[in-house]
Amino acid sequence: MLDAMKLMDESMVKLLFVFSDNHFEGIVTIGDIQRAIIRNVPLEAHLSAILDKEKEYASPSESMESIREKMIAFRAECMPVVDAGGVLIDVYFWTDLFNYEEHPRHDKIDLPVVIMAGGKGTRLKPLTHVIPKPLVPVGEKTILEIIMDQFESIGCHKFYLSVNYKADMIKYYLSQLPHQYDIEYFMEDKPLGTIGSVSLLKKKIHTPFFVSNCDSINEQDYRDVYDYHVKNRNDLTIVTMVKSFRIPYGVIETGEDGLMTSLSEKPKLNFQVNTGVYILNPSCINEIPEGEFFHITHLMEAIKARGGRVGCFPVSEKSWKDMGDWKEYLKMINIEYLKMPENV
Repeated sequence: MLDAMKLMDESMVKLLFVFSDNHFEGIVTIGDIQRAIIRNVPLEAHLSAILDKEKEYASPSESMESIREKMIAFRAECMPVVDAGGVLIDVYFWTDLFNYEEHPRHDKIDLPVVIMAGGKGTRLKPLTHVIPKPLVPVGEKTILEIIMDQFESIGCHKFYLSVNYKADMIKYYLSQLPHQYDIEYFMEDKPLGTIGSVSLLKKKIHTPFFVSNCDSINEQDYRDVYDYHVKNRNDLTIVTMVKSFRIPYGVIETGEDGLMTSLSEKPKLNFQVNTGVYILNPSCINEIPEGEFFHITHLMEAIKARGGRVGCFPVSEKSWKDMGDWKEYLKMINIEYLKMPENV
């Protein structure tokens, strides 16, 4: 599964065709892998363990109308045509048969979005001596616009911006844009940690809502995260990134009297890393103390302590781009620059 995630990242795709020699075994999507990780299937598991063997494909004898109807019914991004011997004959993609507007994604959602935009961005000095971190450019837009545009693309339009450092500059910049976002600002008079200022939104938010930091971009469709949050009955859901490290040495474990119990040659360790994007139920706001320094980790611990549910939704490593420091920022803008048209 980990190899498949890496291949998707490298190829910038969200699904792969799986073969055993010339026999077509099926399609694996990033969603299949994410659901498997949530079920605690090991990342080293073979794809055959998670392939949907019951998935229905088209046959060479089917009419185009039948294939279209099947794609609509399954909301399929593509429809393989497979013969009785398991040989892949053809593939129809959604864009081959339908207009873009008819794309099979699920309905849009309209949830409030809280963006934590009050930090000083100390790791990006001296740039942030001049402009606040939310206004740091990434390609043709600021990172704040990119984050808000992503949420608007799935139907979210109401934004709450927690501001402090150079707040007037952020407000002025956004007020001058051709596109006007629906923003309500709220001010941290003093640093309140990574979630403390959300206590100021009590009685303002009455539905589940997103919270996002302002120094990373995530290519995940957040509607999938929301679906998981609701179906899993979570109080809080963390968007996590699957990170893999290989230790370049033989690792030895020992027991009593220093006797070796196991030896692993250059083992690979897998972790889920916090990306700084969350979904919270509105009741969580009441668990954030007013006027006190309070991190999101404190809220997670409080929810767990009372028996609540804190879920994790995994995304692939390269679908998350962070600009927390200069090294990561330069990496991010290089990626964005490579995507820009040649005449820019």
